[in-house]
Amino acid sequence: MNPQSRSGLRPRSLILSSAIAVAVAGVACAAPAEVGQPVRPSNPQLVTPQIERKVDALLAKMTLAEKIGQLVQYNDQGSSAPTAADADSAIAVNPETRDHVDALELARKGELGSMLNVIGAAKTRRFQEAAMHSRLGIPILFGADVIHGYRTIYPVPLGLSASWDPQLVQDVSRMSASEATTAGVKWFYSPMVDISRDARWGRSTEGAGEDAYLGSAMARAYIRGYQGTDLSNPESVAASVKHFAAYGAAEAGREYNTTDMSDIRLRQDYLPPYKAAVEAGAATMMSSFNALNGVPATANPYLMTDILRKEWGFDGFVVSDYTAVMELTHHGIALDAATATEKALKAGVEVDMMSHFYDTQIPTLLKQDRLSMATVDEAVRRVLRVKFALGLFEHPYARGTEVTRAVDAHRPLARRAAEESFVLLKNGGDGKAPVLPLSASVKKLALIGPLADDASEMQGAWGGAQHLPDVVTLRGGLAARMKQLGGELLYAKGTDVQTDSEAGFAAAKQAAEQADVVVMALGESSSMSGEAGSRAHLDLPGNQQKLLAQIVATGKPVVLLVFSGRPLVLDWADQHVPAIMETWFPGTEAGNAVADVLFGDVAPSGKLTMSFPRAVGQEPLYYNQFPTGRPAGDADLSKPPAGDTRFISRYIDVPNSALYPFGWGLTYTTFAYSGVHVSRARVPLAEANRPGAKDLVTVTATVRNTGKRAGTEVVQLYVRNLGASVEQPVRSLQGFQRVALKPGESKQVTFHLGFPELSFWNVKSQQVVEPTHYTVWVGGSSLATQQADFDVTP
Repeated sequence: MNPQSRSGLRPRSLILSSAIAVAVAGVACAAPAEVGQPVRPSNPQLVTPQIERKVDALLAKMTLAEKIGQLVQYNDQGSSAPTAADADSAIAVNPETRDHVDALELARKGELGSMLNVIGAAKTRRFQEAAMHSRLGIPILFGADVIHGYRTIYPVPLGLSASWDPQLVQDVSRMSASEATTAGVKWFYSPMVDISRDARWGRSTEGAGEDAYLGSAMARAYIRGYQGTDLSNPESVAASVKHFAAYGAAEAGREYNTTDMSDIRLRQDYLPPYKAAVEAGAATMMSSFNALNGVPATANPYLMTDILRKEWGFDGFVVSDYTAVMELTHHGIALDAATATEKALKAGVEVDMMSHFYDTQIPTLLKQDRLSMATVDEAVRRVLRVKFALGLFEHPYARGTEVTRAVDAHRPLARRAAEESFVLLKNGGDGKAPVLPLSASVKKLALIGPLADDASEMQGAWGGAQHLPDVVTLRGGLAARMKQLGGELLYAKGTDVQTDSEAGFAAAKQAAEQADVVVMALGESSSMSGEAGSRAHLDLPGNQQKLLAQIVATGKPVVLLVFSGRPLVLDWADQHVPAIMETWFPGTEAGNAVADVLFGDVAPSGKLTMSFPRAVGQEPLYYNQFPTGRPAGDADLSKPPAGDTRFISRYIDVPNSALYPFGWGLTYTTFAYSGVHVSRARVPLAEANRPGAKDLVTVTATVRNTGKRAGTEVVQLYVRNLGASVEQPVRSLQGFQRVALKPGESKQVTFHLGFPELSFWNVKSQQVVEPTHYTVWVGGSSLATQQADFDVTP
């Protein structure tokens, strides 16, 4: 989705051949449907005999105009008179004919199927009443960019994924659905399940990071939270899984850019989270902006029909991303609106978001026999199926009393989500004592930085229908805590996020010199990540690095809190700052959550789901890389190469490794691992190479809290497969558990490996297990060293 969809303006320059929109009351065509039928129903909530009978009966009554209406989506900008700005806008104006779109009038005629970012009970009711009084009374489906909370905002998805807590993700997702439905919103453009291995890509903030296994677990959790066990429940919303497919691999980490990869990599690393969401019952999908291997996703039958429908049995509908159908002309695969429409609809994109192509071009395409009525009917069927499953016909309006501010009952959950998302990257070390947790005896605490007292920045990109007075800023949370402890909070902004001015440096240094401990709140602004937030430099923006250096030079203990929607380059800070914690954009309860963790009421438990680079030149950077013929091995990568050591796969100016790797995260205690054991040394291939095979090998290990404080460890299982017909990653995550342990307490953890965990995709695009050697590691990050081995034998 584009952020411009909120403002209603998105300038465009199009070179399109002219086309004439022909209004046709109804066209019959005997040609077969271009869109294939699913092999099996994937979602029993969508495909039931009762729903199918209702869809059949309604379809039989619909005119062509009413059918096409279900396949178009607009916002409410079209209900006002055209302006000069509309002349170049793709929002309220047909980019070919410049005809103005009156969304309210379309609703009255029953020719508007869905609307986006129309939020609020009064607004949605206005359009819904018009639709319900149309000839057939088909309700409008209202969708919105509810990404990490509606009124009560929780951490951005990348931060939330750092909790490694799918149940938490499910709970906060349900919370956001319960709030949004009071405003009439029944469709979320979420979750984004794109795998992101390049921190330059701004939309990394919307996903679960670089790993397919973890990403799949989070995808399932979002679907369960949004949709619940019953889509017709008044508090349930339909999820729209995005962006299908492989948008996170856009070249150079640049928004809207192309993606090119092998089918093996696509299926092994990028498709699993989408598939997991479909299997969990996702009602809708969103096509991505990017081309995949030369074919734009919005016109890609391999993705939309062959994989999504025929292989996975998806029964819901696909919506294009914002004006993506129109953008097929920019991709150069369509010379006019008619061809763009034909290619998108035949590929399997049922709903045209904001392009104004489907409604103007489908009648002509039918008349010219370039499109069959069967294809149109199948698209309409899928849309109606979701509406019936949601119970929209029975309950078309907003639920209950509209939520207009953060719900007090929801604050504790948002606070816990923020606390679990924080990742302690560094705390002492190199012979230095830990700085955190802060002692209650601290009398003067300095809080410095441009993100220390900014409510809007705590929300992050896509902050829902946020209510800023509800936000607890860092300054608010820490001031309350220091007052409670009988101490004092000294505050200085120091600088802005992006500026060269040092006007605030002196006040910041003065505050630091007076304090016992300094907390620095630095990082990105929320607008620097998210859609269209790609960055070529990943260091602290503006002069924040210079401010940090001057505060460190005072000699006071410094705690650096990093606010960002992506990994940043923190190499200097790692060398000079004693304590660093990544706090992402934590949401409504930001200040309270930070205070809880800094003072030790809650021990940090977050673990990274994206690797933090030492330099931006390492990107894309991810832990589960493929091996090379000249691995770095045990070479000392901290020194310049010499002699034969030069001719290995390495950089000459920076180590290969991440500064903070995938799965990394410290806490206020320590953990030790022992006794990694596999249940069997050999597994027969005939037993293993079956898609339904489960619990082929059981892996056990013991984790012990070796410190003096209680803590929660995320125990992680990694697997390597050697000897396969296609090279495999040096290790890949295949299991994880959150384990809470008291000081001195130990627990045996158990993981079960079956066909999904041991298989891979071969050169024939087949998911198989082969007779190979497996190594498993269990530990607290992707650097785990405790291991065991087994073989799959012929």
